[in-house]
Amino acid sequence: MQPVLEVYAPGGFALWPVAEAEPFGFLALNGELTPLEVGAAVMYIARCNDIDPGHDGRPPRPTDPLGSFLHGLLTLDTLFAPGGLRVTDGATGVAFLPGCCNGLEDWREWHQVLDGSGRVGFGHDPDPCAERHGGTARLIVDAEQGDSPVIELPVTDLRRLLAGAEHDLAGFLASAADWAARHLPGHAAPVTAALARALDLPPPAGPRAGNPEAP
Repeated sequence: MQPVLEVYAPGGFALWPVAEAEPFGFLALNGELTPLEVGAAVMYIARCNDIDPGHDGRPPRPTDPLGSFLHGLLTLDTLFAPGGLRVTDGATGVAFLPGCCNGLEDWREWHQVLDGSGRVGFGHDPDPCAERHGGTARLIVDAEQGDSPVIELPVTDLRRLLAGAEHDLAGFLASAADWAARHLPGHAAPVTAALARALDLPPPAGPRAGNPEAP
């Protein structure tokens, strides 16, 4: 199980260095990404929230290019990070992918499978969903298809995988905080706080002191 962010070609983005990406793919988020990959992830999340202020009480968009680009990320109450949790069955090769309009900001909904309603959908086209049946979790790749591939695993394993995914998200957020301190020094604290909200995580304590290799 990996937290993944939906990515696309950067399209001439030049506000900070970013890694190239194929459109309509996924970038797995964790604490081991390169600085270029972290920069790309921050760019994708900021761009998805680059929405002009309307009748929502937000301040006007700044005129400088960087402030303008970050404005939605830093001022919207509700943030969107397209993607979700990807699960791959190593034995069969079946991949459970987040559907359209699913976001990492809702990743904690997976706990509803374990401790709540027992069934959660994760977007559409395809229509992935996870169900609990007693001690077994069934991850259905496309619930609209009667013959959809399914990943079955013990609920205890799903709980362990969710803990690992949360660890990966926290590792990415710590890397992003370090990256922002280096590349966006005038906006590092609010950008890090916004990313934490977008990933439904507490803000990291601070840069990882004593780690010269941190991105």
